[in-house]
Amino acid sequence: MMNVVTTIREDLKNARAHDPAARGDVENAIVYSGLHAIWAHRVSHCLWQRNIKGPARVLSQLTRFLTGIEIHPGAQIGRRFFIDHGMGIVIGETSIIGDDVMLYHGVTLGGQVLTQTKRHPTLENNVTVGAGAKVLGPVTVGENSSVGANAVVTKDVPSDSIATGVPAKIRSRHRGEDKPLVDPGFYVI
Repeated sequence: MMNVVTTIREDLKNARAHDPAARGDVENAIVYSGLHAIWAHRVSHCLWQRNIKGPARVLSQLTRFLTGIEIHPGAQIGRRFFIDHGMGIVIGETSIIGDDVMLYHGVTLGGQVLTQTKRHPTLENNVTVGAGAKVLGPVTVGENSSVGANAVVTKDVPSDSIATGVPAKIRSRHRGEDKPLVDPGFYVI
């Protein structure tokens, strides 16, 4: 487990790597709402894991009020997670987010059922989700994949893929491959 200072340094370095507008660590630490949201989430998630659920929820709602980013304290989030222009992001309780994942504003990682089961998405390592995209249900977006802006995904996305459209259609990430990974008549919604 990394210590707090090392984690904060890694997050600040990650912000510089993902955002060309990032001018310096001090400014980024003060003004980047995505950083504030993930830092607060780490605290609320720690409380949640220790069964201190009331204060964890209060902290997550306070963070939502201050940043416009709602991350349930039960969500599991990996290292070097970056939220760019985070307003309107919602990450549900049973979401699992791998390392080196990036979300843009307006993304929803939501559920489709009201039962106490795994009901939110899993984003594997190196996934990017574009502005306004909705990834719904207990689906998996595979490693090194992207979900395009405003796409709606309710089926698994294989590794090294791009999912775009409403309903989302999946294509290989590899250039030169012009045939879809799935039957052209099959759409992922």
